[in-house]
Amino acid sequence: MREIALIGKKVGMTREFYKSGQVVPVTVLKMEKARVIQIINEEKRGYKAVQLGYGKIKSSKLTKAMKGFFAKKNTEAKKKLKEYRVESTENYKEGNEFGLEIFKDIKFVDTKSKTIGKGFAGAMKRHNFGGLRATHGVSVSHRSHGSTGQRQDPGKVFKGKKMAGHMGSTQVTVQNLKVVEVDNENSLLIIKGSVPGKKNSVIFIKDAIKKS
Repeated sequence: MREIALIGKKVGMTREFYKSGQVVPVTVLKMEKARVIQIINEEKRGYKAVQLGYGKIKSSKLTKAMKGFFAKKNTEAKKKLKEYRVESTENYKEGNEFGLEIFKDIKFVDTKSKTIGKGFAGAMKRHNFGGLRATHGVSVSHRSHGSTGQRQDPGKVFKGKKMAGHMGSTQVTVQNLKVVEVDNENSLLIIKGSVPGKKNSVIFIKDAIKKS
């Protein structure tokens, strides 16, 4: 099941105590079940894949095309649809649901989520610049990023130059987060460390590609 991912909501952070007495910071994720919406065959698309649906959505918020799509598949409407390429589609059938049980024997997971948006930020906050000197001729521009370009040659600012701009609100993947506890009764997954994003943000979780 490592080829597919589940979706969860970030509840928040707390701490857990190991038997040795060690305190570790943990993130609590509320997991949702995923339903197989359709199986994609190699004959049609040139690759094998499974499309999963997550979350509930009101019928009034669907387009006519999506209403027809879910009616054709004879399944309730889902808020998010995600496609995963798999080596074999034999283990999947349309209508099947996967929940927290797929992480039963998994010790490490990878998460993908959107970071908190910080808006427009300066170079010191965005790129950890040191800023200019506090005195000796520096006036008004203490927190500026300094020189931007070169002289007549090359006569331009290269792409990727670290400058002030929009900070945060980007997709970030964090690998090899240890699974501390799996609470099947309350559909909670507790993992060691922090996960990017604010409370109630959407987190994609799957089995770790690189094992620690």
